Amino acid sequence: MKKWCLILLLAVIGCVPLTQTSSTGSGESKVLTLSDLTYEPQIKTVRLYPEGSDAITQLLPAVTRMGNWSLRLEFDDLHDQRDSYYARIVHCNQDWTKSSLSDLDFLPQFNEFSILDFDFSLDTHIPYVHYSLKLPAVKLPGNYVLVVYRGSDRNDIIISKRFMVYDSRVTFSREENLVGAGSVANVNQQINFTVNYKNVDLLNPQENVNITIRQNQRWDNLMSGIKPSFLRDNIHELEYRFFDPGKMFLGNNQFRWFDLKSLNYPGRNVLSVDKTQKPFQVFIQPDATRKGEPYAYNPDLNGNFQNDNYDYRNPISANYAYIHFALRSPQPVDGNVYLSGAFTNWSLSPEYQMTYDAIKKEYTATAFLRQGYYDYQYVVKSPTLPPYYFEGSHFETENSYEIFVYYRAFQPQADLLVGYSKFVMNPR
Repeated sequence: MKKWCLILLLAVIGCVPLTQTSSTGSGESKVLTLSDLTYEPQIKTVRLYPEGSDAITQLLPAVTRMGNWSLRLEFDDLHDQRDSYYARIVHCNQDWTKSSLSDLDFLPQFNEFSILDFDFSLDTHIPYVHYSLKLPAVKLPGNYVLVVYRGSDRNDIIISKRFMVYDSRVTFSREENLVGAGSVANVNQQINFTVNYKNVDLLNPQENVNITIRQNQRWDNLMSGIKPSFLRDNIHELEYRFFDPGKMFLGNNQFRWFDLKSLNYPGRNVLSVDKTQKPFQVFIQPDATRKGEPYAYNPDLNGNFQNDNYDYRNPISANYAYIHFALRSPQPVDGNVYLSGAFTNWSLSPEYQMTYDAIKKEYTATAFLRQGYYDYQYVVKSPTLPPYYFEGSHFETENSYEIFVYYRAFQPQADLLVGYSKFVMNPR
């Protein structure tokens, strides 16, 4: 009897599924998240974008068209020795859950890619190794996550980064905003458009087509799984109109920004640079609330950042510095306040949570960033206050939008990205 109990126990243990986890040096467990995330604090300045000949390409979304492959990953490891890093690709459904496809369904080769392109930093305050990888082509349009890990251990994850590959099978036409007067119109932006699918055979588009809309390449306010308002099957059109305020985007406000392309001659909105210790301490001009203020346009990067180094004109000579932010507030608010922007992965993480100083009457936070030009905002997480409490929200704000059209095909059983469009609301 004991023998059979032991056999049964071993069989049960053998059936327990393995999760993709590992431990950091501090003993914390790593769990793969199918989102934009870095898993170790020394991994900095992760970028994934269509490669090009100038710095403007850093601002482009990690989206590419089938047959026009161009995506490149870059990141820094704050070490003085090179490490062995590899990457693999995970195929996802339109809601960013892992799909049921095998690697061979979407890749023409083995799903492991060595990161061999690297450079050591030159005469920087702290050493780092800069890594780069041109992503391999995939066979299907859709959502993907690039996972970077150390050595041969796929569980020793250091980066996960989303990207999208689309096929131009549908066309778009967009309407002007239809929002009426009132408070809803003052703070929101309405996206109305029509999708024409006459060039592709879509079975039951009312159920099998899903729309995702993204504002300023953000992941924190994504609208997904959107169904059409009207279906005109005779002319192969899907019409999308959003009259419900819950289906509209907040216009938000133009982003705050600072220019630290040079540590010797810092640009706008940098108050001072303390060079008495290395890395340098950089203090951003203290900010005030913009609550209740009228809209005022100022050029921004729609929340993005652009790395550059005017001191030596050499990217691998760019320094990291401690950037100190301050937001004046006569008293603490009901909730937590965070720094937010592309450099935070749009996540309200403890790393970027601000602390209230009752003596100075201001919120403060520090970020360790590489030289460049950065957009940012202050976001409130509160049960009683809106996220844009300190920033204000205006329908006039210039924002970039992307529309993704997914079709759930019968074969393969996957969400195919059959259309993609991007445009700027209120362009200047």
